[in-house]
Formats: sequence, structure tokens, C-alpha cells
Amino acid sequence: MVLTKTPICNFGEKAPDFDLRGIDGKNYNLDDCAGKNGTLIMFICNHCPYVKAIIKDLVKDTYDLKKFGINSVAIMSNDTKNYPEDSFENMKLFAKQNNFSFLYLLDETQEIAKKYGAVCTPDFFGYNHELKLQYRGRFKELKDLIPLKNGESDLKLAMKLIAKSQNGPKEQVPSMGCNIKWIK
Repeated sequence: MVLTKTPICNFGEKAPDFDLRGIDGKNYNLDDCAGKNGTLIMFICNHCPYVKAIIKDLVKDTYDLKKFGINSVAIMSNDTKNYPEDSFENMKLFAKQNNFSFLYLLDETQEIAKKYGAVCTPDFFGYNHELKLQYRGRFKELKDLIPLKNGESDLKLAMKLIAKSQNGPKEQVPSMGCNIKWIK
């Protein structure tokens, strides 16, 4: 596990399209996932301790964000051969165990992670209704994989702001987590 931080938000960058298989066996593209007031694209995986530390709260936040017209989708881009805990079958189990209310898609070729510039899990990309990037920050502050404060996460506050104003916060703290496990 290599601790990696996300780069600064490139405000206004257009979301790249994709065509990826979901854990339900169907394929989805960006238009299928877009929300009326914004779209949250999350790069996560099943085995990362940073993802595991926030997953219950993240699932709750994505559910709550639907009320604001924000749709969420998670993409798993890790090398599943060398990291079998992130396999397609284990993605199904992880989603079921954690009651995902959002799509969970497999990026087998890692092409989509590269197009987005994803570097770690979790890595969050918050887009406005025009699918222009407005947030590239953390979920919330953690210390030793434990949230430091109760209350709304940085991610939820940012996405609510995007839903309301179509602009993300100017100040953003990078997300950090395990590096994406690239296929060699």
C-alpha cells in the first residue's frame, strides 16, 4: 500500500465518457450516470483500508445527495489478477454488504482511471450539471483511519454546494488513500 494524495481540482474540466460493466451485468456510460444537478464519480475498491474506513458514511452521503439531484457512481480500476479481493465477484459482495444505492462499475482495462487521472482509492470527482469538474477533494479528515469530526463530510458539503450553485468550494483538501494498483 502506497499512500497517495490527489492533485488539485482542475475546475471546469469536462468528465470523460465511459462504457463500463456494472455488477448487475449491464453496461453504463456517463449519460446513464449523470444527475440533474450534478454527478459524483468515485474511484474505490474493495480492499483499501481508506475506503473501508469511510464506506458506511459514504453510502449514506450518496443516498442523501440524491435528494439534491446528485447521482453517484463508483468505479473499480485495480488490477484484479494481482489483487483478487477486488475481483468482479468480490465487487458484488462488497456492494451487497455495504448496501450500495449507486452503480458499481469495473474498469478492467484501467483506461477510464487514466482518462480521469485517478490516482488513489478513494478518489472523488464532483461534477456540476454540465459535467464540468468542481470538486477533487477528500471525503472527510481522518486520523489513523478514523474520522476526526462528526457532522457532514467535506464531500457532501461540496456536492450540496455544486447542486445549489453549480460551483464547488474554492478551498479543497486532497483525498488520500492507497494508490491504484496498475496492471504491469
